[in-house]
Parts: sequence; structure tokens; C-alpha cells
Amino acid sequence: MSLTIYHDGQFWVGIIEVVEDGKLRAFRYVFGAEPKDTEILDFIYYKLLNIINQSVHSGLDVKEKSDKKINPKRLQRQVAKERNKVGVSTKAEEAIKQEYQEKKKSKKKRVKQYREELEEQKYLMKKQKAKAKHKGK
Repeated sequence: MSLTIYHDGQFWVGIIEVVEDGKLRAFRYVFGAEPKDTEILDFIYYKLLNIINQSVHSGLDVKEKSDKKINPKRLQRQVAKERNKVGVSTKAEEAIKQEYQEKKKSKKKRVKQYREELEEQKYLMKKQKAKAKHKGK
């Protein structure tokens, strides 16, 4: 799991990348103003798991990296490179987009079901009214 915090020009945004069972899931959290260390720790301790558990999407397939021993100098170079890298990986962007599409589909289903229930209620009310008129009430 990794948390990347960057400034997108307007807000400070945190991108959480989670790899489980060869699947990458990414989440976006907007901090707003520049977060202090205490705010980041509060986010990690109290909000992070809720965001991950509320996820709907299954994730993107990712190749697992082998656990070979890495030369310490190479590891330092990789850490420096990661530190200088600004923004989000394209895989994370793709995962966020996929989650957005899945949420959109589920919302569309809920709205359609609600609309159908509403139409059914209107139809039943109309029928009851017609029956009442027919009985002379």
C-alpha cells in the first residue's frame, strides 16, 4: 500500500494504491489545504481503512514483483526517483477511472429501479382512484 500526496494546482490530493491478490486498486482523497503531519496521521489511522473497504471496484491486474535482494545503492536511487516523481502512476489513474465507471453504473441501476417503483406507485394510485370513481365515492 502506498499513499502519495501532491498538489494538483488547486487542492492537495492523496492517492492510495493498494495491491491485493495481483489486483491494483487506487483511491483519491482530497485534503483541500496543505495537510499538516497530524492531519495525515489522523487520515491514515481513522479514514484510510473506511475508504478502502467502501470500494466497489475489483481492480486492475498487475504483475507481482519478485522479492529479489536489491543492491542498497540501487534501492537508494529508486527511492530518490520515487521521491522526485510528481503525481500518480497511470495504473492508479486507470484504477480510479474504473472505480468511477463502476460507481456510475451502480447509481444508474439504483435510479432506474427508483423510477420504476415510482411509476408503479403512480399506476396503482390511478387504478385505485378509478375504482373509487366507479363505485361512486
